[in-house]
Amino acid sequence: MNIMDFNVKKLAADAGTFLSRAVQFTEEKLGQAEKTELDAHLENLLSKAECTKIWTEKIMKQTEVLLQPNPNARIEEFVYEKLDRKAPSRINNPELLGQYMIDAGTEFGPGTAYGNALIKCGETQKRIGTADRELIQTSALNFLTPLRNFIEGDYKTIAKERKLLQNKRLDLDAAKTRLKKAKAAETRASQLNSARLEGDNIMIWAEEVTKSEQELRITQSEFDRQAEITRLLLEGISSTHAHHLRCLNDFVEAQMTYYAQCYQYMLDLQKQLGRCFPSNYCNNNQTSVAPAPSASSNVIGSSALSSTSGLVITSPSNLIDLKECSGSRKARVLYDYDAANSSELSLLADEVITVFSVVGMDSDWLMGERGNQKGRVPITYLELLN
Repeated sequence: MNIMDFNVKKLAADAGTFLSRAVQFTEEKLGQAEKTELDAHLENLLSKAECTKIWTEKIMKQTEVLLQPNPNARIEEFVYEKLDRKAPSRINNPELLGQYMIDAGTEFGPGTAYGNALIKCGETQKRIGTADRELIQTSALNFLTPLRNFIEGDYKTIAKERKLLQNKRLDLDAAKTRLKKAKAAETRASQLNSARLEGDNIMIWAEEVTKSEQELRITQSEFDRQAEITRLLLEGISSTHAHHLRCLNDFVEAQMTYYAQCYQYMLDLQKQLGRCFPSNYCNNNQTSVAPAPSASSNVIGSSALSSTSGLVITSPSNLIDLKECSGSRKARVLYDYDAANSSELSLLADEVITVFSVVGMDSDWLMGERGNQKGRVPITYLELLN
């Protein structure tokens, strides 16, 4: 029975406090009650925390979209994460494309030009898919997880303490209002001294003023303590920014590694295709299409820009002239070419070298000379000069 009485009293007290806060909040909105303003430093900290929360959420969500464009896959991963279970491994788009290319190349025949090229492209696409998977894992661990921990952990604590501060402020202002009303009533009662009843009123309101002053001191103390707790938490936002800066650097490094890997994979693929295209096209008596220029240089010259604006076609007769010419001839290099081994000569677009044929050499190659450097060069990278 005592426990029930205690619970009823506590419920009544909580209901009274809630009602008092609601009345104070409503009167503030209607302009009928004064509001205690927070100091400027605390207001700035609250604004900074709110701004940090908003932009962290936006950056986090857009990073998730960047790493996983499929919304259904993101929802599935979210569900598994909430269930504290590991999401099943799924094949990504580059890996799927690579597998299709490999299967098609195997079907067409690895010995054919198209089949061989498809297999090489498919293997490269699967490597890119693996690199993409590593980027997602690294970014999720080093970038997304810290941002999510802030939103779901630190900021929730800040929001909780901020709400408590708001309640303590409402209690403080309600106490100020009650004290103000009690003093006004006491003043009115003291002015009426004609009857004994009025003297009783003076005593009643004096006791009410004393009670209100004591309540005000208590609420002021609680408000000051809660303001200090909230301020200490909010000052940690600067440390959060510093931590997120380190996480951002990790994300940039992960992207840099990913794009460098993709670039190297495509560069290697371009070299492989560049060595097999000319022979296949010439043997079939078709127009030979030169591969795109090498992207190994960091600076793209005007010649590289002009050569990439469209595919350059070298006629079969020109190739025959280059191969069957007696002695040495001058030739202009059409594209950059990186030597695959020590028997080849690296080339730069627009340079002029000396070329000549060697008995027994593959029909797709000539011997090139630049000063004291000598090595094999692909025919389709050259233009014979008269």
